[in-house]
Amino acid sequence: MFFFGNSFGYYRLYLPGDRMDTHSQVVDRLRSAFRSGVTVPEQFRRTQLIKLMSMIKENEEQILKALHKDLAKPKFEAVLSEVDMVINELHYAINNLKSWLQPEYVGKNLATKLDDCFIRREPLGVVLIIGAWNYPLQLLLLPMVGAIAAGNCVVIKPSEVSAATDSLIAELIPKYLSQDCCAVVSGGAEETKALLQNRFDHIFYTGSQNVARSILQAASVHLTPVTLELGGKCPCVIYGGVNITVAARRLAWAKFFNAGQSCVAPDYVLCTKATRDALLPALREVLEEFYSKEPQNCPDMSRIVSQRHWTRLMELLKNSSGKVVVGGESNEEDKYIAPTVLVDVAEDDALMKEEIFGPILPIITFESLEQSIDFINRKEKPLALYVFSDESSVVKTVLEKTSSGGFCSNDGIVHMTLPGLPFGGVGASGWGSYHGRWGFEAFSHRRACMLRGWALERLNGLRYPPYTENKLSWLRWTTSAKSSCSLM
Repeated sequence: MFFFGNSFGYYRLYLPGDRMDTHSQVVDRLRSAFRSGVTVPEQFRRTQLIKLMSMIKENEEQILKALHKDLAKPKFEAVLSEVDMVINELHYAINNLKSWLQPEYVGKNLATKLDDCFIRREPLGVVLIIGAWNYPLQLLLLPMVGAIAAGNCVVIKPSEVSAATDSLIAELIPKYLSQDCCAVVSGGAEETKALLQNRFDHIFYTGSQNVARSILQAASVHLTPVTLELGGKCPCVIYGGVNITVAARRLAWAKFFNAGQSCVAPDYVLCTKATRDALLPALREVLEEFYSKEPQNCPDMSRIVSQRHWTRLMELLKNSSGKVVVGGESNEEDKYIAPTVLVDVAEDDALMKEEIFGPILPIITFESLEQSIDFINRKEKPLALYVFSDESSVVKTVLEKTSSGGFCSNDGIVHMTLPGLPFGGVGASGWGSYHGRWGFEAFSHRRACMLRGWALERLNGLRYPPYTENKLSWLRWTTSAKSSCSLM
């Protein structure tokens, strides 16, 4: 382990033995291992995935302690959203790995009837995964599962903001995974900037849109493909008939889980005034039920990750022209902000100019579903969109007339827990997707393969000079989609 420092603080580079390798040496070492072919066999990939699962299971208590130190995450939330999310993903990948590695045969035309035509999934090489602080285990290891399953060597960069989890991951990864194929680099913005000067075969980044722009600039130097998992203001439309008590429970859980520090948390609510007036007392009752009359003393309420993030949220609240009707209490030393709900929030309010990423919920009123949809469509496409309604026509209308990375009716967040569904954004909320097979695909090259023999040379001869109209006519017929039927 190598410690070095500058004005930004101290950084750690975790490597095998006592070598104090530079970033380029780390990348070169992993690239050498990749070129040796060690990561390609199915058994190697499977073994690494099993070892990663052992790492989580054998160190669960340490992981939970680190997550509580970073975010005061209650054990229930940490197990549900961090530990079990990764373990379930690992089970899914291990159980499906064999089928994912099989060639995918494609349809053929008459000219290729005797050829083997298939798609082969191949690893990209050495990939970089940059995690985020709000779910510092899940958002780092879930993409890592896909990268390992696809046969890559991996450099992971945990978020320095969640320092306890960062340190633990950097300690554990070299103990369980191949040090020739996996490396952990810790540090802040300058460390990440230096790391990005190296050429990777893919970069996977989870975080803010501003940092994503810097990632793209660095990747463009080497023409490195990038997956971006970003945020956005995820709307929740409540319209028409709805069980207001159940809606309040599901909305409050999705919004205030992890103190609202979730990229898929409902960022604001759109509803009619009548629905708002029914929702507010239900929310007050539910929040007291969830977190007691004194949420600051409730062990189930997480904290804001840092003083800087706490200050940003309080500035948003201070600059809002909305009216606080629930919560609003805070404590800087404890990095605490109570579950807070505001009404009379305008479209140009401070709370509507950026993703909130905290336990603050603005409610905006509209009198028609069409007005709500127009409001959503004037904004950047969100990472998730939620609609609460008993009426299937309302759900269908919102689904068909909007665009978002993910969509869920009558609940929040839960769509991202199913490995069979791709998770990712669209437009400003992200590029590309992962989870389950989609993570395997994100880190794979789909190589088009055609294996030809020497038969049918007379047919192949149609393409050779001298060219004639008759040859062209026959060639167009043999290579058309219509010629895919069996005529041989």
